[in-house]
Amino acid sequence: PPYVHQEKAFLRLGGEEGRSTLIATGTGSGKTECFLYPLLDYCYRHRGEPGIKAILIYPMNALAVNQATRIAQTIFNSPGLRGNVTAGLFVGMGPGAKTTPLMAQDMVVTHQEVMRNSPPDILLTNYKMLDYLLIRPKDYGLWKKNSPHTLKYLVVDELHTFDGAQGTDLACLLRRLKARVKAPEGYVCCVGTSATLGGKDDSDALLEFAQHIFAEPFDNQALITESRQSPAEFFGSEYITHGGVVDPRFHDA
Repeated sequence: PPYVHQEKAFLRLGGEEGRSTLIATGTGSGKTECFLYPLLDYCYRHRGEPGIKAILIYPMNALAVNQATRIAQTIFNSPGLRGNVTAGLFVGMGPGAKTTPLMAQDMVVTHQEVMRNSPPDILLTNYKMLDYLLIRPKDYGLWKKNSPHTLKYLVVDELHTFDGAQGTDLACLLRRLKARVKAPEGYVCCVGTSATLGGKDDSDALLEFAQHIFAEPFDNQALITESRQSPAEFFGSEYITHGGVVDPRFHDA
């Protein structure tokens, strides 16, 4: 069962008309599931259609590798997704690095030539590598199967790290990406996630920041934050406090 913020994200991001969204909830709150399940659902419903349907951008390779494992496991453990949805991790590989040409139980496709010849539904990368993928002739195969309406989701994890000059670099990169795949204005559903973006009091500034980065509209309901319960709401009307600290033992009276 989803948390409230996950349900709100599903309602915004699901279906064919997903709306761009900022997810600003705490560490370990399930931000990945907020966008991953709608994204996988979309890829499943468009299975068999060639081209990259979603791009996930991470600030560090370690984050991308960690998420690649989670995505691979999610796909493998779903009979409907397994064999129907593919994901690929395209980051810098050192000489002799072991690569996987097929989806596995705990790893997505990492063989770069395989991805160039048969682009995955979901591409995980970092923003520096994405820059290379847009300009290197040998990577042209990644994009040649994308029609203007193929790329639907664009996710930036840890959005708060892209400020200042790096934020400007990312903003220009995303505009070049959408131009490369000829995505219609307002068509791509953009998602930014962060545990430290801020809260509802910062809503206007955060939405303006997201619009500058993605060059896509974010409506006034686009910011999703946590909905927490008070101790009284969680434990009910009968609970004991000791010095302001909730004791979950219920009294019998």
